[in-house]
This record gives sequence, C-alpha cells and structure tokens, in this order.
Amino acid sequence: MKKINSLFSFLLLSNILIGQAPSVEVLSSGTKTSIRGLSVVNDNVVWVSGSNGTVGRSYNGGKNWKWMTVKGFEKTDFRDIEAFDANTAVIMGIAEPAYILKTIDGGETWKVVYENKTKGMFLDAMEFWNEQAGIVVGDPINGRFFISRTFDGGSTWQDIPFDKRPIADSGEACFAASGTNIRVLDKDEAVFVSGGLKSRLYKRDEAINMPPIIQGKETTGANSIAVWDRNRRKGGKRMIVVGGDFNADTSHQHNCAITNDGGKTWRSPGTAPHGYRSCVEYLSKDDVLTCGLNGVDYSANGGKDWQWISKEGFHVCRIAKTGSTIFLAGGNGKIGKIVWK
Repeated sequence: MKKINSLFSFLLLSNILIGQAPSVEVLSSGTKTSIRGLSVVNDNVVWVSGSNGTVGRSYNGGKNWKWMTVKGFEKTDFRDIEAFDANTAVIMGIAEPAYILKTIDGGETWKVVYENKTKGMFLDAMEFWNEQAGIVVGDPINGRFFISRTFDGGSTWQDIPFDKRPIADSGEACFAASGTNIRVLDKDEAVFVSGGLKSRLYKRDEAINMPPIIQGKETTGANSIAVWDRNRRKGGKRMIVVGGDFNADTSHQHNCAITNDGGKTWRSPGTAPHGYRSCVEYLSKDDVLTCGLNGVDYSANGGKDWQWISKEGFHVCRIAKTGSTIFLAGGNGKIGKIVWK
C-alpha cells in the first residue's frame, strides 16, 4: 500500500492509547451494482467500479456520489479501478473479451486502451507503482498466468511474452474479489496470490507455498495480499494474506497467513478473522483491516489477532493514497467508511 502520513500514524496511536476501536459507518447503498473496485485518491476523492458497467465517484469524502454507466459496457463487470486524481482513472473489465478503459474527464467519456479476445481470458486485478507504471494479472491461459504492463498511466499495455509468465498448477487461478490479489513489493517488483486447488504466493521467479491458507477446492485459497515494508531496500518482507472458502463465508479456518521474512516462513494468527475474507489492508505497521461477506475485522498487532468490528459485508477496503481515510465497498452499491468510537 501507499505510505501513510505521520499525522495518521499519530492519530492511530492516540486512538489505541485511549482505548478507541474502529467501527464502520455505511455511507451509501441501494445502487444495483456489486462493487469490487475501490481507489481512494485522498480524503475527498474516491472512485469505485462494479457490475453492470457501473462507476461511482465522490469529490467530498463519500458524502455524495455521482453514478455513471459506461456507454457500450452496460453488462461489463468492472472489478478493479485505479484512480490518479479527480478526473483520471483506469477501469478493468474482466472477461471474454477483457477490456481496460481510461478516462481523463471525470468519467464523462472513456477510451478503450486494451482489448483481449483470447478464449478463457479473465483479468483479476491491477496494481500501480506510481502514476505511470502499472501491472494487470489474469487467470492462466495454456498453463501460465496472464500478465500485462503499462508505462504511461494505463494509456497503452504490453503483454508479457508467454514464456516469461508464471507457470500455474492444475486447478490454480486467481480471484477477482477485490482488486488486491496483486500488490507492489518494491520499486521494481510486484507479488500476487493464487487460489483454487493450490494457493501460492508468486514473487519474482518463485512460487511460494502458503501452508496456513486453505486450498484444495475451486472456491478456496488466497484472495488478497497486503505488503507493509515495500519501500525498504530489499522490499516487502512483512505481508498478510487472507482468503478462505467463499462458499463457507462464516468459516474462520485457515483464512489468514502472516510472514515477516518475505514468504520464507508463514504462521496463522492467534485469533483469526471471523470468516472468509476477500481483502486486507495495512493502515500502519500494526493496524490492519480485512473484510468479507459476513463482516469486517481489525487487528492492532500486525494481524496476530483479529477483532470482529462489524457484521456489514464488504468486498474491498482501501486507505487513501494521500491522507488517512479508509473506505469499504461491497454488494448492492454499499459503501462504508471507518470511524473511531
């Protein structure tokens, strides 16, 4: 995740010292879309994307929303979005054909910047290092995970050559659950997690097993990864992975894994999140948020123990790239915000 400012770190510490815990305030709901894409530019500018070709944008921290349906894409599921400011954003349409679109006028018009009609194509998530360099990952095609890169803010994309793509095992894929199964690792690399019959962390040329994460069925495995210390010289050693079985959304068995050494060793939390979780986000080194179909959990000790803070279901949670506000989004157009009691 993007580095948070010192003021937010101070506020978090202050809340903890006086015994405050976060809670969820629902800001909006009722729109006929399932939101899985969420990009928080700052405390005021927030973009979301979802099913039925829907994109939403707020200029005032979620108080009011402008909802739009992308013309010509009324049936497309936009499962991820990356916004750079109040006017510029990139959205990802998942499957057959897969599309990436970009706007530079606040969503008034959209330009198709990528189209792929390959049979079996299914895009899962995007991630950007900065306003220019980004990456998108997709399910395996002919046994290898699909990857494409951009170096001009998403205006053009170049597919990674087939023989350079990571090799997938049989029954292994990715979940387009929250746009967070791929994350920046350091200034040059990204990591992503898979699920299904096998669930692994892909880091550079390595495919790393994650024993604490449930796997073995198409509905099981890792859904999201968060990286804390990605700006360090050797890059992201501290990571948290969440998932589970989305067909058993209340099960907390093997739904979270933690590593402090870049994936060499993994451990389960003492108190696990209270169900299947589709997204995890670092708020600080110690404060972490995760959400899923049956609620939201918060950890104040780096993911070692989790507290169930809300039974409102959400698909995705993200902190502002510049600022301190934390938003959530989910089914039926639901958008939430973290507040401190």
